[in-house]
Amino acid sequence: MRHLIDILELSVDEIDALIETANDIIANPEKYAEKCRHKKLATLFFEPSTRTRLSFEAAMYELGGNVLGFSEAASSSSAKGESVSDTIKVVSSYADIIAMRHPKEGAPMVASMKSDVPVINAGDGGHNHPTQTLTDLLTIKREIGRLDNIVIGYCGDLKFGRTVHSLANALSRYKNVKMVFISPEELRIPDYIIEEVLKPLGIEYVETADLMEYMPELDVLYMTRVQRERFFNEADYIRLKDSYILDAEKLSHAKETACVLHPLPRVNEIAIEVDEDPRAKYFIQAKYGKYIRMALILKLLGIE
Repeated sequence: MRHLIDILELSVDEIDALIETANDIIANPEKYAEKCRHKKLATLFFEPSTRTRLSFEAAMYELGGNVLGFSEAASSSSAKGESVSDTIKVVSSYADIIAMRHPKEGAPMVASMKSDVPVINAGDGGHNHPTQTLTDLLTIKREIGRLDNIVIGYCGDLKFGRTVHSLANALSRYKNVKMVFISPEELRIPDYIIEEVLKPLGIEYVETADLMEYMPELDVLYMTRVQRERFFNEADYIRLKDSYILDAEKLSHAKETACVLHPLPRVNEIAIEVDEDPRAKYFIQAKYGKYIRMALILKLLGIE
């Protein structure tokens, strides 16, 4: 039995194979319509979600399977004090595979140790979000045409942004990837990403507070929101929330072939006017999330 808690649990070959399967699903959806018939996915979301939860559910339905679960902690027995371990023990007797989001780092790992079925981490606090990373990789591969030989800029909340942490980890294993980390000092990328991932692998990286300094060089600009829910101090959130706003004028300095991504939800860090630019790929990115999750469900259930 296999779980997916951290993107690094997948080899580069496995990621490439998942992308290949997702591309085949996009091209030939009818081939996959009954692959998960009589299988059940449990979506255990202890934290709010729109895209991740619904894309998991849509993925399972399009594979011919069924879905059960809850969309907030208040509607589960955790509101009565039940532990994650007990919840998982029970739910894994009802479902064939589980997708779990939790505000506490490490909760999906605990769940995987108690589960009788595969567990997918659908986001744990500020730590990891491996299926968003698979979505990002599929998007980059389809829109740029490659995952190596790129310059990617991450902009916004890099301290609490689990999507940034996971994507940096994944792309560090591809050749000739340069990373530009754009943030205020208070929201800079965690030291462990620099010291434990980038430096040991010899990855070229830059830290800067200036969005425009590297804009003309970027193949991918990965925007993130400043996340109110990760702040203990409301004053700090208000001070930092508008640190970077991408508008049409700023984007005019980017390559014509550049790709703007965002894990969503967007607040105001990307102006609405940018949506009409052909380089804005964040809505198609959300759509690709369904296909890569379909591929992952098949892999973890051992379905060819």
